[in-house]
Amino acid sequence: MDIALPRSAWKERSEGVRSLENWLICWILLPNIGYWLLWVIGGPPRAFPIFVTGLIGLLTHRASFPVKYVAFVVAMIFSALCFISALFNLSILSLLTSLKFALELKPSASIEYIICGAAVVTMLGIAWHLLKKSTILVNPGRLIAALALTIIAASADKAMSQGNRGSYKRVAEPGAEFTSAVGKSGLAGLATGERHVVMIMVEAMGQPTDPALRRKLVDIWARPEVRARYQVTSGETLFYGSTTGGEMRELCGRWGDYPEVLAAKDAGCLPARLAAKGYQTQAWHSFKGSFFDRDTWYPNIGFQTSRFGDQLMDAGAQWCPGVFPGACDRDVPRQLGAKLKSSREPQFLYWLTVNSHLPVLRNAKLHTEACDRFDARLDADYPMACRMFQLFDETGAALAREITAADFPDADILIVGDHIPPFFDRRHREQFAPDRVPWVLLHPKPNAATDKAPRPRFAAR
Repeated sequence: MDIALPRSAWKERSEGVRSLENWLICWILLPNIGYWLLWVIGGPPRAFPIFVTGLIGLLTHRASFPVKYVAFVVAMIFSALCFISALFNLSILSLLTSLKFALELKPSASIEYIICGAAVVTMLGIAWHLLKKSTILVNPGRLIAALALTIIAASADKAMSQGNRGSYKRVAEPGAEFTSAVGKSGLAGLATGERHVVMIMVEAMGQPTDPALRRKLVDIWARPEVRARYQVTSGETLFYGSTTGGEMRELCGRWGDYPEVLAAKDAGCLPARLAAKGYQTQAWHSFKGSFFDRDTWYPNIGFQTSRFGDQLMDAGAQWCPGVFPGACDRDVPRQLGAKLKSSREPQFLYWLTVNSHLPVLRNAKLHTEACDRFDARLDADYPMACRMFQLFDETGAALAREITAADFPDADILIVGDHIPPFFDRRHREQFAPDRVPWVLLHPKPNAATDKAPRPRFAAR
């Protein structure tokens, strides 16, 4: 016998209500659910891309499936670009400019990027199915409801991410106060032609908020044997932008980015000024010279020669894996020392590291497979920060061996970070100041036997 069961009101809802529900799933829930699940651990504010995505959904709610799907993909690309630009302190324009270098990267080296890629593919597949259904908002009331829910979603995201917003998307406003490690340390004034000048910009070396970790970082570069030979001063400076912004800060003395010097020379940048004083100027980078066009703009700011990852590996540096695979930073100081020892003219040698670019892999070739041996507590609490510090430490040890050798010539050495390490999760990110990077200056001590200043190696320029 058939028994007639009452149909629920849910199943009897109108097509107009079903369309509104599908619109909300396609344009509010689906594009944002992955980001919202990450609220637990952190992330940059996303109110604007949420609003833009909802607005695109409103404009296309009556469109055909192909138009809606293309609009959805465009909205997802825009949302991802906003997220990445905020995470890595880039403007959208800088990020778009850098997309041409995407093939230089190896995201498959990181499980984090693999998971994100799989999530994106899954989301696009679900959207392909759902956007074939009706998303028509049949009357003004439902249009207003959709807009109101979009605003509520954007406002909720803003409230959830309020605590971390200061460390994201640090782009200098016109007239922003300028500071740099070069200026604060007085490095330019030390360049009298009597000693070599070395600047090392360390990828992702931010200023720790914990005093003990700050001391640990300074001690990585100023070990006891280094302090025996060098006067050590340290401090911090503001940063804006990503690595190339940090290079413009320290090398050209202003907030800006490399497109400013792609097509024209700038005689005011530090390498050009030192070249005019008789220094031989050279730039080294452990990654590819084509990345961010460094092989093009380094000469424009005064570098007479450049050496990039391939040349460093040809000269004996090992290859180190990562999202940015290149020469192992730990192997570069030996080449740096050999170059300065053989030079008969004062050198300005600038070196940009790469291995500590996030995410830092747990990897035997990087020597990061067992960070608990380096710092068990740091590894237990902040494992990726531990691996990053382990790389700093290995590079610092290699540098110390070179610059404390008896035959190493006198040199003023500035070590400075480029930007905050762009950790995604809140716990890691909060361990670093949101707006500052550290610097350490090593200046040769007077001769211990005579208590006089180091004897000039070169004629003063």
